[in-house]
Amino acid sequence: MIKRPVLLRTENLWKEYRTGKDLSLQVLKGADLEVRKGEIIAVVGPSGCGKSTLLHILGALDRPTLGRVFLEERDIFAMPEEQLVKFRNTTMGFVFQFHHLLPEFTALENVCMPAMIKGETFGRARTRGERLLEEVGLSDRSDHRPNELSGGEQQRVAVARALMNEPRLVLADEPSGNLDEESGLHLHKLLSQLSEDRGLTIVVATHNSDLMKRATRVTRLQEGKLTHVRHREA
Repeated sequence: MIKRPVLLRTENLWKEYRTGKDLSLQVLKGADLEVRKGEIIAVVGPSGCGKSTLLHILGALDRPTLGRVFLEERDIFAMPEEQLVKFRNTTMGFVFQFHHLLPEFTALENVCMPAMIKGETFGRARTRGERLLEEVGLSDRSDHRPNELSGGEQQRVAVARALMNEPRLVLADEPSGNLDEESGLHLHKLLSQLSEDRGLTIVVATHNSDLMKRATRVTRLQEGKLTHVRHREA
């Protein structure tokens, strides 16, 4: 069996937060992770263990105290800040527990936002945005603003937005944590289907058992370290 190429790997990630003059909190303590292309990796663990911190570091939204993150063998934190910002916008997509859609813009405009940040005009990005909304089952809701959408629809718009710049990696932090069971299951199925259809690589922090079952691998974050739990073939 030929192994898929490694997309993302970390080396000895540590993260410390200063909580007082002489106090600190160690969240990550030498966490190592390897993610292959096309995998869905579920990161599980108790609340407050550092799952969000890990995803923020993987996505270059935060920096580790010590350690390195490689995406396709590029040491992302060795880049100058301006280059890193552009790299993050074009190679990574993000889905959070709360959708973070801009309320004054339509679903289509929200989906197109990453492309517009990259410098594309709305007119140029529009066709791709419409195709993504169709892919997530919301082609008839493109002109609706976030407050006119259900929670599940808002999260599907967020997923479409995450895919706008055709990222190599999607990071999802408790993406169904704020949804009812039916909407959550719909979202999990969508993420699984996108991974299968597009060969999309997803790292997701979750407590949800259904999403864990859909993952290629489950890894547990506990006491600052990652340990393998379960694996199935991608």
